[in-house]
Amino acid sequence: MTTTRRAFLAGTTAILSARPALAEMAPVPFAPGDVIDKARALAARSYQPRSQVPQPWLDLSYEQYKSLWFRFDRALWRDTDRPYEVDFFHPGLYFPRAVIVHEVKDGQAWQVPFDLANFDKTDKFHDLPVDESMGFSGIRLRTELDQPGLKNEFCVFQGASYFRAIGLQQIYGLSARGLALKTADPMGEEFPEFIEFWLEAPEPGQTKIILHALLDSPSVAGAYRFEIQPGKDCVMDVQATLFPRIDLDHIGLGPLTSMFLYDQTNRTRFDDFRPAVHDSDGLLIRNGNGELLWRPLANPVRLQVSSFVDQKPRGFGLMQRARKLSDFADLEALYHRRPGLWVEPLGDWGKGSVVLVEIPTEVEIFDNIVAYWRPCQRMKAGSETQLAYRLTWCVEPDLETNLPRVINTAMGARHNGAEPLPGRFAAIDFEDHPLFDDGPEAMTVHVASAQAETSQGVLQRNPETGGLRLVFAFDPGESPYAELRAQLRKDGQMASEVWLYRWTV
Repeated sequence: MTTTRRAFLAGTTAILSARPALAEMAPVPFAPGDVIDKARALAARSYQPRSQVPQPWLDLSYEQYKSLWFRFDRALWRDTDRPYEVDFFHPGLYFPRAVIVHEVKDGQAWQVPFDLANFDKTDKFHDLPVDESMGFSGIRLRTELDQPGLKNEFCVFQGASYFRAIGLQQIYGLSARGLALKTADPMGEEFPEFIEFWLEAPEPGQTKIILHALLDSPSVAGAYRFEIQPGKDCVMDVQATLFPRIDLDHIGLGPLTSMFLYDQTNRTRFDDFRPAVHDSDGLLIRNGNGELLWRPLANPVRLQVSSFVDQKPRGFGLMQRARKLSDFADLEALYHRRPGLWVEPLGDWGKGSVVLVEIPTEVEIFDNIVAYWRPCQRMKAGSETQLAYRLTWCVEPDLETNLPRVINTAMGARHNGAEPLPGRFAAIDFEDHPLFDDGPEAMTVHVASAQAETSQGVLQRNPETGGLRLVFAFDPGESPYAELRAQLRKDGQMASEVWLYRWTV
């Protein structure tokens, strides 16, 4: 399969890294509050875009960009007793502006210089000019995970305010962002950028690594602190302080970005040997009332935005529940090993909504799914907003709700023998669970839609999964869309997640 730009940005290339030669650059005192002060000062003046790297770097082809890489033996903290190593990516092509990176030790910060001598290259790469605008496009973190003596990568920060991480046995998939602004607005989206990083040098035996980041954009400046714990799941505790330059009434907190092309809900649109193609297959929400909502993702023919109104949300995330190689039959992309990402607010995020943006696409190289929390109250210019949340890159978050999950959704036309019937069928598979031990006869099915007529539904044991399958028909008539809702109950209590879906023509 041809290497794609999207896969490249996800860190699946073999670019290695180098330890910068820490030249005689004078250190400066550093304290975590300094980043907040810098963000406050940035917001107090007009936005000034950073200069771009020299034009020949921007003119690099994809193949030329890949032909230059850092030397593996030059990673920051290489050959020390520190438990982490840091790799650096060069700018150019998709990354026109460089970021500044600092190493912090004993309350002092040293800027890591850009030095072409620390790179290896193939004969496809020609000498390019280096001036004061040069720096790095991002960083990659590595540590020992499940192989003693081998430091494996688990996190990458690169491009705007994007970053991604993985747990054990996972490969890169969806991304997080520091902040989303005006996503899907008619006037266009604004992409804040991390412009400066500070890496606290970890002590021997330290299991977490701490990273500070300065964010800037025309509308807002911000300071971020990431406390990152790699392992079976990669867990990040994020503290952010935001300083709007203007009133912000469409801001996305904890934003996630992923790709969904097709699965059994829209398989007939794509002539492809693979049964499904996606990094994530559903939006999971635990709302302020403790209710679990599962919304399978869609690749609509027109842009669609869904808002799930809530107060004091307990969490949301984009999940990948298809976990078998046979779900995708893709021996290269390995979509079944992509992580899910769960956002857990730490504190009261008040009133607002979880927003899901689904963008039409015909190819898998583009991320077309965005999810974030949109607060109801605008952030006013000149104000200071602090928030904290936890990001967990995982197979599935541990929510301690003990309710059966939805593990698959399929849709298709209705038929009566050879004759087509109005409407469509929806088939929902729930995982095996002790609540189902008494069989489908002990369950109550609730199916509803405001735009479509729905059948009562048939519930049966699925011998392959051991769980239950709900099949119902819905007929939207002349309506171009239908909001569908289904849930299982037992003895008057919730016995499954709430399944939600927006069907569109």
